[in-house]
Amino acid sequence: MGLGTGQGMMLGMSVAPAAVRASLADAVPDVFWTDRPALRPAARPALTGFGHRADLVVVGGGFTGLWAALQAKEEDPSRDVVVLERGRLGVAASGRNGGFVSPSLTHGLAQGVGCWPREIATLERLGAENFAGLQEAVERHGIDADLHVPGELTLALDQRQVATVREAYDLHRAHGVPVELLDGPAARARVDSRRYLGGMHDPTVGLVDPARLVWGLAAAAERLGVRIHEDTAVTGFEEETSRLRVETEWGSVRARKVVVGTGAFRGVLRRLAWYTLPVYDHVLMTEPLSAAQLDAVGWRGREGLTDAGNQFHYYRRTLDDRVLFGGYDANYHFPGRIDPRFEQSASHELLARHFLEIFPQLEGIRFTHRWAGVIDTTSRFTPVFGTAFGGRLAYAVGYTGLGVASTRFGARVALDLVDGRDTELTRLEMVRRKPLPFPPEPLRSVGVRLTRASLAAEDRTGRRNLWLRGMDAVGIGFDS
Repeated sequence: MGLGTGQGMMLGMSVAPAAVRASLADAVPDVFWTDRPALRPAARPALTGFGHRADLVVVGGGFTGLWAALQAKEEDPSRDVVVLERGRLGVAASGRNGGFVSPSLTHGLAQGVGCWPREIATLERLGAENFAGLQEAVERHGIDADLHVPGELTLALDQRQVATVREAYDLHRAHGVPVELLDGPAARARVDSRRYLGGMHDPTVGLVDPARLVWGLAAAAERLGVRIHEDTAVTGFEEETSRLRVETEWGSVRARKVVVGTGAFRGVLRRLAWYTLPVYDHVLMTEPLSAAQLDAVGWRGREGLTDAGNQFHYYRRTLDDRVLFGGYDANYHFPGRIDPRFEQSASHELLARHFLEIFPQLEGIRFTHRWAGVIDTTSRFTPVFGTAFGGRLAYAVGYTGLGVASTRFGARVALDLVDGRDTELTRLEMVRRKPLPFPPEPLRSVGVRLTRASLAAEDRTGRRNLWLRGMDAVGIGFDS
């Protein structure tokens, strides 16, 4: 099947600067998902005082932490579980992402095949089982998070990406994924953009409202007896005879076991700084599209969309017909700084230009929200697991932007590790072997800059340079 012809111009070059400025004029610097006071639950109290005890303390109230708490309580209702969150639930990555729910545990099939060819069949099966378990849990606990499974379209924006899409199609079909290859007219019939030269539809990918999923998981955990404390930053751990003392800003709690799922926020366990890199990803949200605008773009299937470049966009329709548009840039700030001031940047202007180039028929659209979130990437794009303090503490971090579903799996791994269980999950090479650590600064920043420039050059030329080929050889990469 022919996917398309033509090279196409660089994205955004045909968009007038005035149109970009007008589209962003009303955009508030806030996260759309959590900027809904009528939906956001009341704040939970901080943990104060020093006499607290628990069987399990979970550090981090994002997806990993909440799935760990929920699964621990479902497995053993008598287990006393406490969740400690440094801010409000949903304010970090779990409430800032695009809401794509992929069954992949390996940051995509190609990455999984490249890293674990002998285990890929098992990892794909476990990913499908984890995805089904997530759907079942959301339904069973009555979590209203707009979870639906329209699939994902990977689209080719130029001729080089046509070949990339075809390779991805062949790989997915070889591994039993029922993907569909689309030529240019077929892709544009799904979603109408002059830029689309072809695409691939993967029916296994879902979409969700991530903040409502966070809030729903927390409410479900509390109904089972989990105690959740917000605005409670963990400052360290002290070993005692039979417990770990978890120190916080305003008190402490003694725990038999601890699970850490803090994403890009690494200070609670220093060793994580070697394995995770905090990368800022930027996002825009439009106003609701009118009926005429929806007719102009089609998109009746509500699929999640992405494109096939190294620097890629991701975009999706919400159920109230807004369009979320994010990705492309991946910004690292020396020496791994995380600061709210980095959340607003020129990346939003770049995204607006690209959006209007892809959808010129939406000229005059306004963005209502602009924000950024920190991705906890690893050198192989997949999570890092491990234990500390003689096995009393387990951690799962490093989902590299594809953690909405795989955090549930990561939480299960962490629970098995901290409970000392020998399971199919803990025997996985992905769990037993850590990714290569990142080098110290300033080599880390130099490596990031070289990698970003090399990936951008490959998008322009279709050729991987010596730097990228060297990283391929040792299983290191960088992704937005």
